Amino acid sequence: MRIDLHTHSTASDGTDRPADLVRLARETGLDVIALTDHDTTGGWREAAEALPDGLTLVRGAEISCIDDDGISLHMLGYLFDPEEPEFARARELVRTDRVRRARAMVERCVALGAPITWERVVEIAGDGAVGRPHVATALVEAGVIDDLAEAFTPDWLKDGGRAFVAKYEIAAVEAVRMIRAAGGVAVFAHPGASKRGRTVSDATIESLAAHGLGGIEVDHFDHDDDTRAHLRDLARGLDLPTTGSSDYHGSRKILALGLHTTAPDAYEAIMDQAHGVAPLTG
Repeated sequence: MRIDLHTHSTASDGTDRPADLVRLARETGLDVIALTDHDTTGGWREAAEALPDGLTLVRGAEISCIDDDGISLHMLGYLFDPEEPEFARARELVRTDRVRRARAMVERCVALGAPITWERVVEIAGDGAVGRPHVATALVEAGVIDDLAEAFTPDWLKDGGRAFVAKYEIAAVEAVRMIRAAGGVAVFAHPGASKRGRTVSDATIESLAAHGLGGIEVDHFDHDDDTRAHLRDLARGLDLPTTGSSDYHGSRKILALGLHTTAPDAYEAIMDQAHGVAPLTG
């Protein structure tokens, strides 16, 4: 059984439509896929309607969070009720602020001499939640940089970079609480991804576990072997299941579907914690 619990579509910053994503997942040989677009459930319906025979869809979202030390992090929420009022309002606030933030980053890029426009960034984002990858794509199109990776450097959009603008983020403990209150389960996404910036301490993960964290994503492209071993030991001590996933974004990142997968027993341990919505099987 091949299980990938972290993917993105055009509902946020992926390049595959939700329908194309689930079809590709089945063609790739996956048995289970989670759709976890940033701060939105906008791709759920399309993915469900296109679900091919034999594929199970876990509906979720990747929530933008911040810890008490001011470190940004991502929380994967699975199988929560999308209409639960408190969590729905929180996600809407994050999405609304994404527009302000992206527009401000475009303005900073222009001030630095980049010939890009807000209108073009909106076109690139389409129906998705606009964010840094769309600004990065505009920079590549304009010939300012050679590839998307170059955008995420101090010269441009990396945290603290010349064109970086901070965004509204939900307190991590609150995100865990709201996901659980909406019937879902919270899994900490790539907690050791030091290439992206500062990472949280073990004490923060322990605190999140005490507040209801349901798992830790361990096998991820941004984790080296030592980081994975450490996180696995930490999860074992906290009695938390560990996951593996691709963090697939289509052509925007060089990460293939199923690059890393989740063990069936860990998958069942996570699904057993949820009571918001059920997985869907084609």
